[in-house]
Amino acid sequence: MTVGSRLIRDGLRLAVHSGGNRGETLVFQHGLCGDARQIAEAMNGLGGQRWQGLECRGHGASELGPAISIALFADDVAAMIETMAAPVVLGGISMGSTIAMRLAVTRPEQVRALVLVRPAWLTEAAPSNMAPNAEVGGLLARMPAAEAREVFRQGPTAQRLAQVAPDNLNSLMGFFDRLPHDATARLLTTIAADGPGISEADLANLQLPVLVCGTAEDEIHPMAHARALAALIPAARLVELPAKSRDKPAHLAALAAAITLFLKEIENEPARS
Repeated sequence: MTVGSRLIRDGLRLAVHSGGNRGETLVFQHGLCGDARQIAEAMNGLGGQRWQGLECRGHGASELGPAISIALFADDVAAMIETMAAPVVLGGISMGSTIAMRLAVTRPEQVRALVLVRPAWLTEAAPSNMAPNAEVGGLLARMPAAEAREVFRQGPTAQRLAQVAPDNLNSLMGFFDRLPHDATARLLTTIAADGPGISEADLANLQLPVLVCGTAEDEIHPMAHARALAALIPAARLVELPAKSRDKPAHLAALAAAITLFLKEIENEPARS
């Protein structure tokens, strides 16, 4: 994985990462409070597939700035795609999949196919599955990280997730170590309360190939969301991955296999006019 360039937006330096050397470039975006390492992990099993991703404002090596939203993050990704040979195959994990959905609706000339992995949003803002992220962000905003961690660990959300979605709990506990704490708090609370700004009708009108990948034992990225998106988007295909909390290598291998097959199937499909 390499940092290929910096995208300048609103005076902020945003990091562009890339990898692979085979085939058409897959543009792929990380999740909330993730970074390019999450993208690279998902791309690792794709046999050298060429990929590129932008670290959103306040993520990885990208500067934060005064404004953050899913729409603004999507505009930044659109600006990156403008430097490439569009339309592209666009995808992402969690928040990254929401960015991809928004761009397929708002910038259809840029997107010829979608890869939506563990989607955390449908169309509404502040979905209930994002409440644990908002809870962690709120604690970090109100108290020192060590104290916030202990309060969360002993609370009902952590106790419940330990039983039903331990991978979610691991991710949430990791946010208490993410620096700077004030930026992490702001990202978690602001983005958890946001939405993609698109409608179910918009999704139903999409005319492009779509791969939707969901998994069980994941309350922040409910399998029900993946099923709902696959039902809403006419040309969508649903793949259920092994639970990440039970077998992460199997989860990643199944994801790589699903993306590889999808890319092969759409390789010679013409772009939309």
